[in-house]
Amino acid sequence: GLHDMAGNVWEWCQDWYDSEEYHEKRGNNPVGPESGSTRVMRGGSWSYPGGSCFVSSRDYFYPDYRADGYGFRLSRTP
Repeated sequence: GLHDMAGNVWEWCQDWYDSEEYHEKRGNNPVGPESGSTRVMRGGSWSYPGGSCFVSSRDYFYPDYRADGYGFRLSRTP
């Protein structure tokens, strides 16, 4: 199953970031635009205040930005 790891590191998402499009597509796992300059990140990190460490916490950064509080989660189907 999927385990909650919020607060470990911000997790990079495949979605491009667009604050307007995201809010217009409310629902279960809305998808962002087809292109953009920044990618969505979720979950908070050990270096952020505890209030940002939950699965619906959302931010964005340039894809080439690197820091020790950013990562990704690999997943597969059985």
